[in-house]
Amino acid sequence: MLIRSYASHDHDRVIALWEACALTRPWNDPRKDIARKLTVQPDLFLVAEIDGTVQATVMAGFDGHRGWLSYLAVHPDSQKRGLGRALVAHAERALVELGCPKLNLQVRSSNASVIEFYRRLGYVHDDVISLGKRFEDDTRR
Repeated sequence: MLIRSYASHDHDRVIALWEACALTRPWNDPRKDIARKLTVQPDLFLVAEIDGTVQATVMAGFDGHRGWLSYLAVHPDSQKRGLGRALVAHAERALVELGCPKLNLQVRSSNASVIEFYRRLGYVHDDVISLGKRFEDDTRR
């Protein structure tokens, strides 16, 4: 397995992976999300390859106060092989090197298997409510 930063030739494969993992939603256009990430810490947009094929992704970022993980995805055919764990560990090391004191992530409350995955990695439930406000409607193309 090779973990590296995203490259432009990964674009279609990454979107196909996210679709295979049911990560895409109408209100989060994956093309726009990729373009946005490439403007801020693009080196923290990571992919994992096996035999030259993208099998997993994660977007990481650090705003000077907290780190964040988004779009952790492992192709369904490659799950339970340690790719997700390896990507998270790689992202955590990169964030620690930047001085990040705490890492946050969001998981849909209905996604029990992913919540358990993160618990096994040492993540705990923070007693917070996640709020959001849209500035751009991704459903408009």
